[in-house]
Amino acid sequence: MKRWMFIICSFLLAMVIGGCSNISSEDSQAGQANYASESDAVEEKTVETENKAELTSDPAEQKETETNSQVTNMSDRMVIYTANLSIQVNSYTEAISSIQQELQTNNGYMVSTNSYSVEDESMEGTITVRIPQENFQEFLKTVENESIKVIDESINGQDVTEEYVDLESRLKSKQVVEKRLLEFMEKAEKTEDLLKISNDLAAVQEEIEQIKGRMNYLDNQVSLATITIHIQESKVNVPDLENNDLNTWNETKKQFMETLNFVIRAISSVIVFIVGSIPVLIVLGGILIVIWFILKRKRRQQEAPPENTEE
Repeated sequence: MKRWMFIICSFLLAMVIGGCSNISSEDSQAGQANYASESDAVEEKTVETENKAELTSDPAEQKETETNSQVTNMSDRMVIYTANLSIQVNSYTEAISSIQQELQTNNGYMVSTNSYSVEDESMEGTITVRIPQENFQEFLKTVENESIKVIDESINGQDVTEEYVDLESRLKSKQVVEKRLLEFMEKAEKTEDLLKISNDLAAVQEEIEQIKGRMNYLDNQVSLATITIHIQESKVNVPDLENNDLNTWNETKKQFMETLNFVIRAISSVIVFIVGSIPVLIVLGGILIVIWFILKRKRRQQEAPPENTEE
């Protein structure tokens, strides 16, 4: 009897120990899967938040919602304005000075400037400025009125409202994910869980920074319009009297010296020729002298009367 009681107690004790080990194993597996399941839930919630407008079951209700949103936010549209203006002015320098004064008045600033001189010595250049959007039209009119001619003008507007709204929605969703990941990090106990959460958190925070950067860029582009102005100077150049270029006395001295130098060079050339040709001249002179004596003698003989011979 005691033997059977010992066997039964041993069997019950083994069952209790096995059950506890299974429970602890299941708890560990559940803890490991908790982060993954909750992460999936957060991601599903994010997708659901981003695509909430697409999940509307009633198309008519969705259309009505979009129409009301457009009517309500029409005055809050985000539009990036850019303009290109080509004008003609009397004075390039005065035009640049006037534009700078208008920029100070309208809280704008100059981005770049480039100026150069053309063949007729008039000035041309291009200036790029940024002006608050509320002063955009007024600034353009002022520049046009101060010019003598508007050669060309173009104004462009890019509506980025939908992109900005989409970025806001994505930012909110990513911030929700970031918050949940921070909560998971506080609860995580294992190193491998902390590493995985840290990697996911870093990726989400990088996406958040990219979204914020794009939103800041759009805010800046919307708040400040960009205007590129090409300026041409209309200028008639009247030549001055060239009194300074006459220099009569200097020109006379120059001509005298050139003539004197020519005479000196000519005399020098004759002297060089004579001195260098002395041997030849001596020989030719001797020959000419001999020929002259012979010719003179013959001439005397011809001119002398013939002698009379008497027998």
